[in-house]
Amino acid sequence: MASLTGARRIVVKIGSALLVDRATGGLRADWLHALAEDVTRLKRHSDVILVSSGAIALGRGVLKLGNGTLALEQSQAAAAVGQIRLARAYEEVLQPHGQVTAQILVTLEDTMDRRRYLNTRATLEQLLALGVVPIVNENDTVATDEIRFGDNDRLAAQIAVTVGADRLVLLSDVDGFYSANPRTDPAARRFDTVGKITPEIEAMAGDAGSGLSRGGMKTKLMAARTATGGGCAMAITDGFARHPLSALENGANATWFLAQDDPQIARKRWIAAMKPRGTLTVDAGAARALTQGKSLLPAGVTAVSGSFGRGDPVTIATEGGKGFASGLTRYTADETRAIMGHHSRDIEPVLGYPGRAALIHRDDMVI
Repeated sequence: MASLTGARRIVVKIGSALLVDRATGGLRADWLHALAEDVTRLKRHSDVILVSSGAIALGRGVLKLGNGTLALEQSQAAAAVGQIRLARAYEEVLQPHGQVTAQILVTLEDTMDRRRYLNTRATLEQLLALGVVPIVNENDTVATDEIRFGDNDRLAAQIAVTVGADRLVLLSDVDGFYSANPRTDPAARRFDTVGKITPEIEAMAGDAGSGLSRGGMKTKLMAARTATGGGCAMAITDGFARHPLSALENGANATWFLAQDDPQIARKRWIAAMKPRGTLTVDAGAARALTQGKSLLPAGVTAVSGSFGRGDPVTIATEGGKGFASGLTRYTADETRAIMGHHSRDIEPVLGYPGRAALIHRDDMVI
């Protein structure tokens, strides 16, 4: 069975109900301090990203908007007020443990657009390389229905796939996935593991509105499908306990959805399946370097064909015309033509603005 032990990169999703006291509208400070201790301990051997709800819940309390359904404009105003407090809360509980935090706000549109997706990935990778704990949330101040995830279960799964995480933990108000709602059906049984999401498993989740937390089990299964398909095992476990991540490590009740592949292999397969928008021809030295696991630098490119934008897939070919790799480019076709053959330090003088050193990073390439 999967566990947090040995995980290289962990994404943890935290719902509003865990973070915010519904009666007072304030933070559950003791719980949050305990979570910070868990995160600090995990950081000794793993990268950790937190996907946290709570901005609207915190903001509506400050603005005295009550407990009823909010209009879109009210939700966005509450999010704007609450996001500051949410970020500050995480900073205040993690800083005493020597942890630096960062806030990342995204929308569904950001992950659907390849250029924005690559920018998000690059930022998160850099933060993790610097030892930072990113706090990710949906950008509710600008997101409308057509560009919303709508729940942080699916957002967390997308973030896990984006950064190549090998574990995703959904801290919930239920200790796993059940055959029926355990609050209404005493015969409901909890699954320790789910190896594959079958139609039978999907039927057990019920309707989206009948779940045990916002969005219900339906959205958690959608998150599991995204995560496991991207090579990331996912757990649903009770988040209300103090030190919920330590409890999970020590065998607390949970359901683990097993990864279908290694995260890096899954990502490479996704890139390889894309239809290329152009071709980059490289010299023999660059071709050799790429097969040894290096990134593609502008200096090794000798010709460019096609019309492509940042984040688009391209074929990489030898000077003999044989395609041997594909990847997601960090520059447009016109920019690539301008900087090809140049050293990376010459990118800014040629383009007139700074750019990334690699034309295609090795993590965005499949040979």
